[in-house]
Amino acid sequence: MGAALICAFALPAAAQDMKIGVVSLPALIERAPQTKAAMDALQEEFAPRQREFQAKQKEYEEQAEKAQKDLSVMGETERRNMEKELRDLQRELTRLQNEFQEDLNLRQNEEYGLLQRAMLKEVQDYAQAQGYDLIVGDGVLYVNAAVNITDDVLRAVEANYQAAGAR
Repeated sequence: MGAALICAFALPAAAQDMKIGVVSLPALIERAPQTKAAMDALQEEFAPRQREFQAKQKEYEEQAEKAQKDLSVMGETERRNMEKELRDLQRELTRLQNEFQEDLNLRQNEEYGLLQRAMLKEVQDYAQAQGYDLIVGDGVLYVNAAVNITDDVLRAVEANYQAAGAR
């Protein structure tokens, strides 16, 4: 403890007057209007494929229902053909769902990367404009509310987003 006190007093006066802030980048990204806009755009981008999958799923369910009803009157060959059609349709459904999920995950990761970079730039711009010497992000174990500037940065992000949308 004595060493910590000595180090604190040994700091130059300029270092002791540093303006320091803490920003939770995950919270900033989660609450930023850009995130909602990006997620809405992704929803719109993937809506046609979602509808295609739902139509295929409905087709499968209808065929399975029809097969169940007609099973007792089908001949052996008809039954085998119907079972093969249902298996093929089920495979296609699984393939469509897997491709859809993989593509969606890939696009979400791309958008999240863009959002991270944009929010990092917003934090840097805010820190410079407000005269901060140091902004600390993730990995902080404790922060006094007085130095947590996440909400302040969020307000700046929202204002910049609205200003960009007004153009």
